[in-house]
Amino acid sequence: MKPAFLSKSLTAALALSALATTAGAQTVCMDTREMEAALKDWYGEAPVENYAGQKQQVWASAATGSWTVVKYLTDGNSCVVEQGENWPDVAKKNETLAALEQ
Repeated sequence: MKPAFLSKSLTAALALSALATTAGAQTVCMDTREMEAALKDWYGEAPVENYAGQKQQVWASAATGSWTVVKYLTDGNSCVVEQGENWPDVAKKNETLAALEQ
């Protein structure tokens, strides 16, 4: 069972990241294990794509269509760099991934 403060902190952090604008937006970062647990447990997301040389991972939920791009840092933390809804089907996946890399 997760501590209540972790749940509230993560929910608030991810909610704020969704509201942030591109210009001057702050990136949400936390311990990698906490980040992955949140994506799995609260959003039902699983890893679907890995940017090989960039240490980034796309997580997505087939059930809800939500998706999150996570950048892994060498200090054991991870940061949400992009998120959204309506993860595309396989036919459009490569186009979406290419757009995210720009």
